[in-house]
Order: sequence, then structure tokens, then C-alpha cells
Amino acid sequence: MAKLSKRVAKAREGIDPNKAYALDEAVKLLKDRASAKFDETIEVAMNLGVDPRHADQMVRGVVNLPNGTGRTVRVAVFARDAKAEEARAAGADIVGAEDLVQIVQGGQIDFDRCIATPDMMPLVGRLGKVLGPRGMMPNPKVGTVTTDIAGAVKASKGGAVEFRVEKAGIIHAGVGKVSFDENALAENIRAFADAVNRAKPAGAKGVYVKKVALTSTMGPGLKLDVTTLQAS
Repeated sequence: MAKLSKRVAKAREGIDPNKAYALDEAVKLLKDRASAKFDETIEVAMNLGVDPRHADQMVRGVVNLPNGTGRTVRVAVFARDAKAEEARAAGADIVGAEDLVQIVQGGQIDFDRCIATPDMMPLVGRLGKVLGPRGMMPNPKVGTVTTDIAGAVKASKGGAVEFRVEKAGIIHAGVGKVSFDENALAENIRAFADAVNRAKPAGAKGVYVKKVALTSTMGPGLKLDVTTLQAS
């Protein structure tokens, strides 16, 4: 077994790997143990009782975190004319139509989130092989194919987080930064868990949320008491 570094050993000190921690306690432990020279991301992982190979058990959605994500999100918008101007006014970083399609096809993807107006989807559809594997393909189910371009841009900039269950039935996402205060992190995590619960598919049987874990970029992983994720 590989020997743990002093930093890792110190971070794990006092952590019980078999204990399911209350959310507030887990957040405090992670903040207290953050030792990286950068502002670590707090990440949540949820193990769900679904099999996403079946269409009626797919879990997907978007949530606007009440306290934002703490990261700068670059937004690209596929739109023309008035909608393109609306996107620029709302703070979109890149706006275009055929020209933007060519840029993306050329492999230049200098953005984190992609939004499109409905009329642009025949063009954007050509980018499926490029944007799809990166999880950036615009989709009306998560609000990234819309006529409300200003609202979508502002939501993306302000803390909108998309989620989609993976093959193993796990959903994970960054829900804030270590520098956030404890209450802000707890609010974000509960908002994320609530959105996943509301996205429960009709085909899900038995226990929906099996396990939940919380970690920071360089910190230990902590099991969470699922019952403490509900807003009080």
C-alpha cells in the first residue's frame, strides 16, 4: 500500500470512513482540512438506484445554486440578429451563427456552456460529435435551447449547474468553493440534492438515493447522512 503524504494524512486525521456525517458537520470538516494553495471546489456525488441504460430511468436536469458556483463560466450562444444582441447584452462571452459553428468544428472550444435559440438547432446539430462528449450540447430539457436567451445566459453565469446520471448510476457536480461560508455551501448542496430528487424518473424502483458523498478537490471524501440533505 502506498504511503500517504503528510498533507493527506493530516486531512484524514479524525475522519471515520464508516460514519455517515450530517451535512453541516461534513461541510465544516472539509473547510477545516482544506490546505491547497488554491480555492478548492466542493463536490457532491450521489449514488442513485437507477439504471440509465433504460430510457425511463434517465436522470437529467439543471439547478440554479442559490449562492453560485464560485467559478467563472464562459458562455457561448448560437443566435442571429436581435437574439444575438440580446445574448451580448446579457454577458455572453462568444456569440455567433455559421461562423461559430465553423470555429467549433475546427476544434476551438473556448467556453464552458453552450446555449442556442431553437432556429439554430439544425446548424448546431452538426456539432453533436464535438459538443456531445463534453456534455455541452444544447438541450431544451436543461434550458439551453430557448428563446429566453438573456435569462439562460444570466443563469449560466450566476450558478446554473447541469447534472446527468452516468452509467454506474452516479451523479456528481461542483457545488461551491471552500472559501464559501458553511451556510452558503449547505444551501447549495441541499438545492442540488432537491433538484436531483425532483428529477426522479418514473421508472425508478426501490431506494432512489442510495448514498451521498462530499469531498473537496484535495480533501478527504465523507459519507453523508442522506436525511440531513432535506431543507429544514
